[in-house]
Amino acid sequence: MDSEREIMSRIYGSNVFSEDVMRARLPRTAYLALRKTIDEGVPLDRSIASVVANAMKEWAMERGATHYCHWFQPMTEVTAEKHDSFISPLGDGRTIMEFSGKELIQGEPDASSFPSGGLRGTFEARGYTAWDCTSPVFVKKNGDTVALYIPCAFFSYNSQSLDKKTPLLRSMELLSKQAVRVIRALGNKTVNRVIATLGAEQEYFLVDAAFASKRLDLMLCGRTLFGAPPPKGQEMDDHYFGTLHERVANYMHELNVELWKLGIPAKTQHNEVAPAQYELAPIYGTVNVATDQNQLTMEIMRRVAPHHGFMCLLHEKPFAGVNGSGKHNNWGLSTDDGKNIFDPGETPHENMQFLVFLGAVIKAIGKYSEILRAAAACAGNDHRLGANEAPPAIVSIFLGERLTEIFEDFARGKDMRQEKQDRLKLGITTIPPIPRDSADRNRTSPFAFTGNKFEFRMLGSSQSTSGPNFILNTIVADVLSEIADRLEGAYDKRKSTEEILSEIAEEYSHIIFNGDNYTEEWVEEAHKRGLPNIPDTVDSIHSMLDAKNEEVFVRNGVFTSTEWHARHEILLERYCQAINIEALTTLQMARKQILPVVLEYSGSVARSALDLKELGIDAETQTRIAEELSALTSELNATLNVLEAAVDKAKTVTEKKAEFYRDSVKPAMHNVRVVVDKLELMVDAEMWPLPSYADMLFL
Repeated sequence: MDSEREIMSRIYGSNVFSEDVMRARLPRTAYLALRKTIDEGVPLDRSIASVVANAMKEWAMERGATHYCHWFQPMTEVTAEKHDSFISPLGDGRTIMEFSGKELIQGEPDASSFPSGGLRGTFEARGYTAWDCTSPVFVKKNGDTVALYIPCAFFSYNSQSLDKKTPLLRSMELLSKQAVRVIRALGNKTVNRVIATLGAEQEYFLVDAAFASKRLDLMLCGRTLFGAPPPKGQEMDDHYFGTLHERVANYMHELNVELWKLGIPAKTQHNEVAPAQYELAPIYGTVNVATDQNQLTMEIMRRVAPHHGFMCLLHEKPFAGVNGSGKHNNWGLSTDDGKNIFDPGETPHENMQFLVFLGAVIKAIGKYSEILRAAAACAGNDHRLGANEAPPAIVSIFLGERLTEIFEDFARGKDMRQEKQDRLKLGITTIPPIPRDSADRNRTSPFAFTGNKFEFRMLGSSQSTSGPNFILNTIVADVLSEIADRLEGAYDKRKSTEEILSEIAEEYSHIIFNGDNYTEEWVEEAHKRGLPNIPDTVDSIHSMLDAKNEEVFVRNGVFTSTEWHARHEILLERYCQAINIEALTTLQMARKQILPVVLEYSGSVARSALDLKELGIDAETQTRIAEELSALTSELNATLNVLEAAVDKAKTVTEKKAEFYRDSVKPAMHNVRVVVDKLELMVDAEMWPLPSYADMLFL
């Protein structure tokens, strides 16, 4: 019988055209040429592409594949795919299975039906997909269909980016180039490439599918538009890191197996803070590969859930009153010889390379905090940011006491202090002293240094990791370019480096905050420091058009001005669409499901009061309840009329449409919910048409 180790060894990456598979299946010349393309960005020769394509086809067909698929990430927060079969007719009634280098490298899906922000008209349909050879090709099964999936960039006939991957790949090349310049200026001549890395912690909810199927809001919007608070929420802290329910554990096991087959290094799993909420975290990888893998993770989470009677919810705030879900974006930098640039070492005050890159990040965040905030802007995240589980909409950096002191010394022009690493002593003889990290963790910080990487905690659970990472790559590369310009021309490198760090420390110390980001005192303090506080998606998206924020991407070739403005338009349009769907769902559920039940129940209470009065029995309680129900019913109808009028008016608004949805439609929708939630607590539970919060979160 095979051991668990042998089974795991066979499973992991079994559906990936991996490094080992390439080495085994490709002729040496083709393998080396492909590696040179992956490692150095050298264009792949078409003849080599045909050899690679044929090897991929044979490998995929051995795993049951009949089709190949160009898999890409349009501006929809989900992936898209176009499938073509390997079948090629011969003309004599027979067919052969073919897959050419051209078919591998380039595809042509319709570009007119995806969000383009005006880059494409409906009549302008041509778009292209291009193979991202740095992200592994894989085989995936959906039902009875098995296909070879080719990760791709997606762009228009005019070479304009229509997706989330293209700017990410551009930013990775930019960052590597500028980072290498700085490293070489500091004296290291062996590094040729710097790689941005990512580990994306993914939070999610599992709800019984039988309950979810009875809630139109969950089916269409991914969150509950109604729901009175349950008697118990998360206040007992008994779900966090609690024992896994057997049914949930079975779901997690199947999820892990499916992810491992695709080479996705799912590592950590546990109960999260809110009831019915969980988290999965992978091992770090190259940022574009990790982004692809996170998109796959979300897809497979949803696909596996029904096998166990669940619906998987990835909305940022599926339930009011309990924690929502984020996606912690752990971003770092590594050299091509395997060194972590953000590892401070035992003596960070002497590690000039570490300090220079740390300073570059501090300056980049301090200078471009609004655009990093925009990376986390979406309709769902507006319900989460600033609540108990998420950082506020003020971007600041947590460094920890030790690194903050070093930067303060730079700002004051003093000699840098160094403290010995101490150890935790627990007073238990069987447990040896444990090394203490250089800094505590700060769960309230939007952007925290966590020992050898930075954790961006504002991102919403449903969002692509592409956005925050192409932003981080670009703004940090921009600062590194400035630093490289100075260091390359400097006679005394050490003195010039210290001057640069001193300037950064003096100018951008206001972005560093190691305290509690949730307090009102911090909001006031941040205002005094001049830090932007952008509380909602609409204003955050508009900050994209500030000249400084647009210029950094255009100047560095990550976007053209036209592409950047198109993204601004797409994000605003998606916001309006999300709120509109929620508003229409609110109206339909309230009018067709809730109002009829309320009328029926209030009628039964009124008849009961009348019957008692006719019998000469005191009916004060029944009368009072009937009056309250009648008043709430009238209020519900009035709020529905206001919401309906707002939705109708939104159709005609042409200027500041997103502002209208934010300022008029959203509040009207909230007012409906307030009344409905009051009614839920009064109407007979057997009659109430929707599964309650207690049902969904605890049963």
